[in-house]
Amino acid sequence: MSMTCGEATMRLLAQYGVTTVFGIPGVHTLDMCRGLTGGGNSGAIRHVQARNEQGAGFMAEGWARATGEVGVAVVISGPGVTNASTALGQCYADSLPMLLISAEPDSHTIGKGWGVLHEITEQRRVTEPLTALSVTAQRASDVPGFLARAFSIFASQRPRPVHISLPLDVQAEIVDEDWRPVTLPAKSQASNELIARAAEMLKAAKRPLIMIGGGATAAGSDLTAIAEALGAGVISSTAGKGIVADNHPLHLTGPTVRPEARAYLSKADVILAVGTELAETDSFVERMPLQGELIRVDIDPHKMNDFYPAALGIIGDAGPAMTALRVALEGFDGEKRRVAAEAEIAETRTQIGANLSAPEAKHSRLLDLMRRIAPPETVFSGDACQLVYTGAFAFDLPGPRQWFYPAGFCALGNALPNGIGAKMAKPDAPVVVMAGDGGFMFTMPELVTAAELGLSLPIIIWENGGLKQIQDDMDIRDIERVGVEGINPDFVALAQACHCNGVHADSEVSFETEFKAALRTDRPSVIVVKEDDPWLM
Repeated sequence: MSMTCGEATMRLLAQYGVTTVFGIPGVHTLDMCRGLTGGGNSGAIRHVQARNEQGAGFMAEGWARATGEVGVAVVISGPGVTNASTALGQCYADSLPMLLISAEPDSHTIGKGWGVLHEITEQRRVTEPLTALSVTAQRASDVPGFLARAFSIFASQRPRPVHISLPLDVQAEIVDEDWRPVTLPAKSQASNELIARAAEMLKAAKRPLIMIGGGATAAGSDLTAIAEALGAGVISSTAGKGIVADNHPLHLTGPTVRPEARAYLSKADVILAVGTELAETDSFVERMPLQGELIRVDIDPHKMNDFYPAALGIIGDAGPAMTALRVALEGFDGEKRRVAAEAEIAETRTQIGANLSAPEAKHSRLLDLMRRIAPPETVFSGDACQLVYTGAFAFDLPGPRQWFYPAGFCALGNALPNGIGAKMAKPDAPVVVMAGDGGFMFTMPELVTAAELGLSLPIIIWENGGLKQIQDDMDIRDIERVGVEGINPDFVALAQACHCNGVHADSEVSFETEFKAALRTDRPSVIVVKEDDPWLM
């Protein structure tokens, strides 16, 4: 059966398990659209129309955050690629499997500078620093190999985004072959000898501690058992929240930004760091006080001797590695250490609660209310805003992939489109969006996308008068405020104009009523919470 390369590409994506792509069609993607709407591929992949390619990229990111599966965006050349590149950067920073498929001008024009439509001198170089792989197909026969490389990266390496460009003439080529997916490679496995050495180091420790990142998502039950056997405290990164249940008595969740937690961390004599970069964007200090011997378990070999060199480096997939470590620790009795660690962690949590700033106390009141109302399986999609900063250490999640916070790249505007992507990927799971008033405006038009899809999506806007974090930073450094106090729209009226529900929750009763209703309704609901409302005091 003959078809264009654009259609064949979409058919092959479907065979790799892709069911949904996000984007905005354009004159440069028409042959790819042919593969989404007609012929033998009709209905195999759903196309979701975003209102900006940045939103499309963020939706693909949200799909990947919620599932660990590949999120896909299909965009035009030139501005489509540059608009979507922020999401690529965020997926690179947070180790997420995103695939960007884009158009490009005719292959014979690339690099010529002729001023053709959407021209970038060499488009792949725009996204090269933001991806694990950025390539341009020179002929239709390149595409199966490029997709094989992309999905092999997603399956076997540290997951990072990939960008594949299809020039117009390549998309239009006729393909007579039936492209098929390749068998994907497995992740590397940890050495049994090194696992045994790690077990002995942890058994001999007086104050062991476990640090967990997003790379440990598949290892939650084993890590919980390891912590309990050793009597070891657990600290997670923002990406690691919920891998060990946040309310477990041995767990200090997402708190290295807090000095109280860093003081607890500094006492550990052996630290097991699993699937975590130990990144500055979790602690926001130049160097964390890691005084003990460091055991690092990571699929990325570059993590073994970077900013925090490992005394013992174990390269491999965290899931089977932690299963092997749990088995190696069987029979070890750390009960006395466990009792002491639980008491110290409880005390540290109490200290953090007592030392909250006035705004953090307001955030905590709202977060506590949402935690009481929302079902345990709810996914919370957060923007870079003060409410979410506080939630990183003051909001408990029972499982992984339920807390989105772009700590690494820290772009603004991701929360709403991330939430749309998550809801599309997990339609039966409640999804809640949390955004500041400033960040929400970056991708506000995606409200229309959510309304068009009929998504039950509560959207909490924390309104505090602009870019509040930057206001605070300017005030602390005695810098006269500039560019951080712009006016806001009437968010309630804006929501209604975009076919959504909209309300200002001016009391605890009002918020609870509206939040419960928003979880049930068949359209998005914008719930505005104003920082200065008396009920938050």
